[in-house]
Amino acid sequence: MKPEQIERFVMRFLHAEKCDIIEKHPAYVTAKLSPSADKELTFRPYYWSFVERTGIVPETMTCTFIFDPEAHKEITQPAQAGGNMPPQAAPGYVTSGGVSVPAASAAARLNPSSPGPNGSAVQPGSVSPTTSSGRSSAYAPFGAAATSTASQAPPTQPDSILGRYFGFVPTQITARIPKDEVTFGSRRLQQLFEVVRNKGKFVHLYEQYIPDQPKLRNTSAYENWLQVNFKVDLACDMKRSEIHSLGIHLGTGEIRGQFQELLLTKQLTPRLPAQVFLNPDTITLARAVLYLEQHLEQLLRGYDHRWAEEAGIRLQEEIDRINGYYKPLIENTELEHKSDIEQQYTNRRQEIEWQYRPRIMISVINCGLFHLQAVGLHSR
Repeated sequence: MKPEQIERFVMRFLHAEKCDIIEKHPAYVTAKLSPSADKELTFRPYYWSFVERTGIVPETMTCTFIFDPEAHKEITQPAQAGGNMPPQAAPGYVTSGGVSVPAASAAARLNPSSPGPNGSAVQPGSVSPTTSSGRSSAYAPFGAAATSTASQAPPTQPDSILGRYFGFVPTQITARIPKDEVTFGSRRLQQLFEVVRNKGKFVHLYEQYIPDQPKLRNTSAYENWLQVNFKVDLACDMKRSEIHSLGIHLGTGEIRGQFQELLLTKQLTPRLPAQVFLNPDTITLARAVLYLEQHLEQLLRGYDHRWAEEAGIRLQEEIDRINGYYKPLIENTELEHKSDIEQQYTNRRQEIEWQYRPRIMISVINCGLFHLQAVGLHSR
């Protein structure tokens, strides 16, 4: 998959899971996960069991998915370099020893005979006026009155068990946003594929009803179709994969190929539209699946299978090669070491059989039950 395809897939996944997009960039996306996406991606079973038992409002995680690692590094490196710069003082303050203090207080300490913040000179050795909290008024916020002692007092933290045993307890928590590279073959992308595969194994949808004459309130009969998407792997020492989307009419038994392309032209909904009734089925789901498997088998029998014959020739060549190496070695080896060499020969023979033996493997990707209007379905 190309990075553009991966980006479109991840964005479709986030929108389908109703996640909140916080920041979108061509190289990455930062999103606050929905509860369903958090359960699937973050693997926090104990937290979610606690949420379900207590009924509290869940706090989901915020994650960053990186599509282009190189571009993301170029974006984040200037920000990290800027984070090492010394802190700048706010307006009206100066930096002294790494601490920002009011400019008036700094001037008073440098020039004792200069007027203090309240207009009176501060003499050497004298004690500056203090507030009820014991802090010097010279270090009060700039522009604040020295007599307003109530506003000068720091807010008291509520008494807690941690505060009794450990003293200061931090009240501000800095959240860490995990970052994952979503590139082809990455662990996170494989996890997204697995989530989509598990959630999309089976769907049940109806076509949006659009009457021929909108002014008339006529009813319409929907036909029932079962769709199965098969994956066919033609494998030997090389491999070719194909996807066959087949649909079968549960009333007539008609089988239609490329059924997924037909569904892309339809507007589907999970609810039964008004003024619609469903035709009864004459074929059960189990028998419909059997018909589709037989149809796919007949389709594969019509393929050109010269690739399998060529793979069988390469298989025999590899078997002759390892026989020519191991057979004399086994005959000329001492009895105590012969069992080890025979085991090596058996393992190598099994590897060759697995790699070169031609085979056709069929698996089901997903399936669905669709109720569609009859107009235009039987035209090929």
